[in-house]
Amino acid sequence: MIQRIGIFTMLIFGGILFSIPFLWTVSTALKTNEQVFAVPPQWIPSPIQWENFKRAWTELPFPTFVMNTITITVFATFGQILSASLVAYGFARFKFKGKNALFYLMLSTMMLPSQVTMIPVFLLWRQLGLIDTFAPLIVPSFFGGGAFTIFLLRQFFLTIPRELDEAAMIDGANPLVIWWKVLLPLARPALITTTLFSFVSHWDEFMGPLIYLNSMEKYTVSIGLRLFQDSYGTQLELLMAASLIHILPTIVLFFVAQRYFVKGIALTGLK
Repeated sequence: MIQRIGIFTMLIFGGILFSIPFLWTVSTALKTNEQVFAVPPQWIPSPIQWENFKRAWTELPFPTFVMNTITITVFATFGQILSASLVAYGFARFKFKGKNALFYLMLSTMMLPSQVTMIPVFLLWRQLGLIDTFAPLIVPSFFGGGAFTIFLLRQFFLTIPRELDEAAMIDGANPLVIWWKVLLPLARPALITTTLFSFVSHWDEFMGPLIYLNSMEKYTVSIGLRLFQDSYGTQLELLMAASLIHILPTIVLFFVAQRYFVKGIALTGLK
C-alpha cells in the first residue's frame, strides 16, 4: 500500500512538473503585455484577454498557414502509413533472399543524420522544378514511409498469426487482399499509433518548409510562428496565443486516440 502511494505521488509530482511550461504558455496567452513582464510573476491573468487569440489569428495570414499545414499533413500522413504498412507487410510475411540484410540496411538509415542528405535532396527537387511547391513535403512519404514506421508496423504484423493469412488464401485472397482486409484491420492500434507519430512529425516540421517553400501564401504554421516571432517577439502574449493555436490539433488528436496509442505501444513487438 505504501509503495503504491509513493508511486502515485511521484507520478502526480512528475505530471505537475512537466505541465508547468504548458500552463505558463496558457497563462501568458491570456495576459496583457504589462502582466507578462510583471514582477513577481502573475500566474492568473486578470482580466483574461481572450482577444489575444483573435489578434494572433489575424495579424498574419494564419488561416492560410493552417490550411497549408493541414493539406501537407493529411496527404503526407496518408502516404506514409499506406506505403510503410505495405513494406512492413513484405518484411513480416514474405521470404526472399537477402530479406534480413535489406531490413538491417533499412534500419541503419535511422542513424543517418538528415543533414547529410539535405543538400543532395534539395538539388534533386530543384532539377525537377518543384521548389516552392508542396511536392517535396508530400511525395517522399509515398515511398516507404520511413524506417521507424516500417519497423513499428512490421513488429506488430509479426504478432498476428499466419493461420489467418492461410485461411484467407484458401478463400482465394491474394497477398494484397490479405494485407488490406486481414492485417490492416487487426493492426488498428499500431496504425493509429504510427498515424499519431506521423501527424505530429509533419504538423510540427520546420526545416522542410523552410527549405522548399518561398512564397508567403504557401508557408506552414511552423514558418508562420517564426515570422510572428520576428514581427511581434516583444509581445509574448500574442506569440503564446499563436503557439497554442498551433499545438491545439495535436492535443485534441492525442486525447481522442489515447486509448489506441497506449495499446499500440504496449503490443508492438510482443511475440
